[in-house]
Amino acid sequence: MKEKVKRDSQAETKKRIQIVLKILVGLILLALLCIAGYIIYMQANYYRIEDHAKLEVRNNPKQTLRTGEAYTAVTYNIGFGAYGPDYSFFMDTGEMADGTETAGEYGKAVSRESVERNTAGAAKELEKLRADFLLLQEVDVEADRSYHVNQAEELKDKFADYGNVFANNFHSAYLFYPFSDPHGAVEAGLLNFTRYQIAEAERRSYPVDNSFVTKFTDLDRCFAVMRLPVENGRELVLINSHMSAYDEGGKIRLQQLELLNSVMEEEYQAGNYVIVGGDFNHALGEAVAEGFPSKQRFPAWVSILTQEEMAKGILIVRAENELEVPTCRGADIPYTKGVNFTTVVDGFLVSENVKAEAENIDTDFGYSDHNPVMLRFELEK
Repeated sequence: MKEKVKRDSQAETKKRIQIVLKILVGLILLALLCIAGYIIYMQANYYRIEDHAKLEVRNNPKQTLRTGEAYTAVTYNIGFGAYGPDYSFFMDTGEMADGTETAGEYGKAVSRESVERNTAGAAKELEKLRADFLLLQEVDVEADRSYHVNQAEELKDKFADYGNVFANNFHSAYLFYPFSDPHGAVEAGLLNFTRYQIAEAERRSYPVDNSFVTKFTDLDRCFAVMRLPVENGRELVLINSHMSAYDEGGKIRLQQLELLNSVMEEEYQAGNYVIVGGDFNHALGEAVAEGFPSKQRFPAWVSILTQEEMAKGILIVRAENELEVPTCRGADIPYTKGVNFTTVVDGFLVSENVKAEAENIDTDFGYSDHNPVMLRFELEK
């Protein structure tokens, strides 16, 4: 009798183990199915915008540019309204001077309120500068990361007396990463404002990293090309550029620079004036690469752009205060002046027929992980 009870107990235990194993196998298969389904979803929604796509110019001014007159332009990466001083971004990594590794925390902004506050703060900084042209990067239209604040429309309302052109450079399906604070779905791009007439505008597609994971997490990199008539029959070719950031070794950025150089050189050789503003994600010269006090080591993401790499007839405009005011801070940790690695990656390139000087504007990274840069220029006769 006892032997029978023992056998029955063992059979019951075996049966329970089999059930547990079946459940575990089922859960594993379900997880794999979900992962496969998500990969299919991401792949099905992935695409690149065509090269040479025409861009709409809204509220186009009638005023035409003249030679010999003073104009101003500003470039500013507003960081989708997320990067207040207390913010760190999950894709940013770094290393403290003592070797301690660092990594950002958030996948999206801390709150909708912080996005509204930072967007409004960035707009106020731009209003102070009263520039003729505004070249903005990382402006969200509809995005989970910025709590669906339509920054593009808010800025268009703020600068309603300007003409504007928008170029999409980030359109992603729902990025379920990081798991603790998913970046989500994003529609964002380059927003440009002008007080002078634009004859034509187009979107040029940069080469990007098409490796399996990176193509989902990086932007659909591009630059916006705007053609403005000048009284002497030539054109000012005004470009807003945002090059790749997470490109260790700078291989993709070299390809992007090659394309940008070819466009700048062609336009200059045709007799046009060329101005390129934006976030180059390169330190603009060796002097600024490590030119600021920091308690962090030089990061792997920084490449250096030198004058020797520029196309014939194209100049890097070195800001007068380039060693006093950085334009970009490391976002692997919250911002503390003198602690974060900082450098100059924002600014302007001009053709030799443009007389120009630049100034880095010190906002102490109050509303973004970038500072604006102001260009004062004249088109030579």
